[in-house]
Amino acid sequence: MGRNLRSGLAGRERLRPVDLARAHSLSTQAVRNYEEAGILPAAERTAAGYRVYTPLHAAALSAFLALVPGHGHGTAAAIMRAVNGGADDEAFRLVDGSHAQLLDDRRTLQAVESALRELERTAGRGAAGSGSGAGASGGGSGAWPEGGSGWGTRPGGGPGTGAVPRPGRGTGAGSGPGLNVGPGLSAGPGAGGGSGAAPPSGGGTFIGPLARKLGIRPATLRAWEDAGLVRPPRDPRTGYRVYDEAAVRDARLVHQLRRGGYPLERIAPLLDRVRTAGGLEPLEGTMRDWHARLSARGRALLAGAAELEAYLRARG
Repeated sequence: MGRNLRSGLAGRERLRPVDLARAHSLSTQAVRNYEEAGILPAAERTAAGYRVYTPLHAAALSAFLALVPGHGHGTAAAIMRAVNGGADDEAFRLVDGSHAQLLDDRRTLQAVESALRELERTAGRGAAGSGSGAGASGGGSGAWPEGGSGWGTRPGGGPGTGAVPRPGRGTGAGSGPGLNVGPGLSAGPGAGGGSGAAPPSGGGTFIGPLARKLGIRPATLRAWEDAGLVRPPRDPRTGYRVYDEAAVRDARLVHQLRRGGYPLERIAPLLDRVRTAGGLEPLEGTMRDWHARLSARGRALLAGAAELEAYLRARG
């Protein structure tokens, strides 16, 4: 579509704002706003002060509109501003960043699928053994392997440190003694259940170490609990939240689904169905939709790159 628009305007060296607006199904005010934002090169003015655009402006507008679906409005605008300002390397860095984010999201999806398969396997083992379900609150069936691949923190994710214990709300980071709760979840000094807190009497981990492991803030875990997504029991001696294997599993699954763009209200019924069914089937539709959205983003990035390259060639 962008090439057709450019070819249709190519024979006209002087274009009015309305010409660009109509060709791209925009308002003339939107075209002027894009120029003022640096998304389009500055237009020349007539003696009367009217803007005069050229086919180069049409190419710039086509490039920007093609970049938006894959990169988002903010990044697409930053790419165009960088190109129009002669900072091509900065534009390429922004493009690379979007591709890197897509790759990271693909790995996140793979991690979620791997985790769900593990959930299915452990639920089956639990049913064959004690009969406890995948969503049991104890540390029996449904255990999530701490060393599994793909459970990294999101780039730029802030650590969940520094939270002040609140009465009846658990704690973030304290100064309790060391607590070994599995690979990568060791609650050492400064990560216990509060000042001088003893390890959880039944095993597990406190909110601070788990938040740091996931690369989120303790307040996020509390919000998930308030939404009914994560159900950590309380230590009977201290009253602090204790994330046992089932609660850690649920927190990891919520974290990955949130990274995949799913709102809390959509995650809650999915978790309930997984706990009830104890298998992957309830999430198969979600996974297919997630795959489709990532593929659409990939194609959008390719389409945006093609239009951006055309603009760069036109600019010379």
